[in-house]
Amino acid sequence: MVPTFPDDPATLIGDDDRETAARRLQEAYAGGYLSHEEMDARLHRALSATTREELASALASLPEPQEEDPATIAAAGGRIVRRGAWRVPRTLKVQSAYGRVRLDLSRAVIEHAVVDIELQLGTGRARITVPHDAIVDVERLHAGWKDVLYKVPRRTSGPAGPTIRISGAMGFGRLKVRHARR
Repeated sequence: MVPTFPDDPATLIGDDDRETAARRLQEAYAGGYLSHEEMDARLHRALSATTREELASALASLPEPQEEDPATIAAAGGRIVRRGAWRVPRTLKVQSAYGRVRLDLSRAVIEHAVVDIELQLGTGRARITVPHDAIVDVERLHAGWKDVLYKVPRRTSGPAGPTIRISGAMGFGRLKVRHARR
């Protein structure tokens, strides 16, 4: 998502604008557009920016982000299974009227700092296995009947992995999220 700013460069910005800019800088670094030192300097400017003008200077000369169509996996019934070394898109929609969903991201190729998974499930269970160092956000998932089963792991030292944001709606089913073992 590209942040939209009013025309006045002195307009104050919020945390969401800074976080969006930080993701854009991380993606530019991952794409080879910035050196590590340049990314660090720009990231510091973006996170300490208070106006649109300051934030724009941190993002100057970066290629425009490409809006990617979300990938969709859909089934009326039966199972949806993805495991092994599959390529995870930036945005993934999973739709199932009834049946089980199993997504295993532990050995998947994840090229993005943030992956959005939108679940639209009627009945049936869903299980998502994430990399051991992933950060998981399930706050935007609306579970109709049963609560989401997710235990936040104790963090060890080291860099965090990708952020997996799970959103959408589940009717009569349960989502279980677990971290893969090392």
